Amino acid sequence: MAHLSWMAVAVAVAVAVAVASAAVPAMAQFQQGGVDHPGDWYVGEGMQAGDYYVYEVCYVDYKECAQFQFEMWIEGDIQVGSETKWLAHVVVYDGSRIVTGQMELGKIAPEPTGGSADLGVYRGAFKSSVVWLSAFANANEPKRFSMPSWGKIANIGGEQILPKEVVAGGLDTPAGHFDDVILIGWRTGGANSQIWVSDGFPFPLKALTWTHVSEGIPPKEYEFELQEYRTGVMENPFAGVMSTAVEQAEQGCPDVQELAQSVKRPTHFFQYQLHVFYSPDPPVEDCPLRMLVKFISKYDDTAFLNQVQYDLWVVDVDQDGKPLTPPLRSIADEDNRLYLYSPSGQSEIDFTVAESGTANYLLYVYGLAPENIVPSTNERDFLLLPLEVHPGVPADPEIADATEPAIPEWIKNNALWWAEGQIDDDSFIQGLQFLIREGILVVPPTDTDGEADPGPIPDWIKNNALWWAEGQIDDDSFIQGLQFLIRSGIMRVS
Repeated sequence: MAHLSWMAVAVAVAVAVAVASAAVPAMAQFQQGGVDHPGDWYVGEGMQAGDYYVYEVCYVDYKECAQFQFEMWIEGDIQVGSETKWLAHVVVYDGSRIVTGQMELGKIAPEPTGGSADLGVYRGAFKSSVVWLSAFANANEPKRFSMPSWGKIANIGGEQILPKEVVAGGLDTPAGHFDDVILIGWRTGGANSQIWVSDGFPFPLKALTWTHVSEGIPPKEYEFELQEYRTGVMENPFAGVMSTAVEQAEQGCPDVQELAQSVKRPTHFFQYQLHVFYSPDPPVEDCPLRMLVKFISKYDDTAFLNQVQYDLWVVDVDQDGKPLTPPLRSIADEDNRLYLYSPSGQSEIDFTVAESGTANYLLYVYGLAPENIVPSTNERDFLLLPLEVHPGVPADPEIADATEPAIPEWIKNNALWWAEGQIDDDSFIQGLQFLIREGILVVPPTDTDGEADPGPIPDWIKNNALWWAEGQIDDDSFIQGLQFLIRSGIMRVS
């Protein structure tokens, strides 16, 4: 009996150990947070018409976290089908490129769900960074700062989103000082991701987050910081801003969406292999040039290099074709960066051609190393790409003024009468259709949103028409409203 009792004890101990061992990983996946703060918060809390925000943003899926400036002004409500949303006007400053347009933000979660096609990539970056927390904290589900967890990241081994601490003394940003700031964080892939929010402020103030990786050093997923914030802005602050694409289209610049040409060569000292796609071919002076660069192993055509530090230079060459330094131009310098960085080995570069004749573009590889770590000087190499630049079509304001048809006065009268309710929607739209068909009023190509539900013309369009008729806003601002009508299916133009 004593022997049986000993066996029973041994089995019991083994079972207890096994249960305890099995419980450890399950417990390890739940971390407890929560701070001593009475408030709650959600993305979009307190947002109102007239708000103006400026953020510096980078996101991993856009040029692998190249920084751009995102400016947004909330005009007011917009009716999209049966849903009332915020109408936001946006300007993006991306290096030498300016992009303008509109987007629609939800009232429950201010995620951009529609708007100008040119903003697509920036709209996606804004959604996945500045408003990312709306997946956890929105108007339908505000989150208390005292909660132990706001939710769990949806990936294997995903971590909890935790209120970490009340920031003592608040937080200083380029937009000013904020009190009542709480740090939200999580740990993933061996790195601590952090977002700072202020109770009552609609969007996070600042963030630095890292991509989840199973091994190695995680690359930055997104980073942003509030640069400027104003309330009560009643007039469109972007009324006089022209998109670079519109300006270049007026110059007759070719399209760069389809990469027309490619070059595949080893670098000068045979350390790397580069496959460069570019468009247009040939490049055109004062017009955009787009490049896709693939950094490939010299041993294996299918193996991309990782963590590439590089730059694109414009250089002079000597009589033997050898590149001379220092470079005449550095794209990294123009983006206010020490170097360009590609963690994946595939990278896009967009810039405006400032050269004429033969332009010696040089892809200079500093080496392979994590961001902010200097690679060995032995890894440096380059690929020289001499390209003949086609002269652009010079803009002649006098010719343009002489040939561009003037907008007739009757259409502005129509706009005024329509805004005042003296003529109906159909009569006003017929006048606009005539102007667009005749090329008197030029509206950039606008795709119809297949999900849009045609309905009555929103009041803000009538306000725009009134202001346009009275000369308070320019043609470009009014045309943005027309693009909305076309995209929504309210106005159709053959």
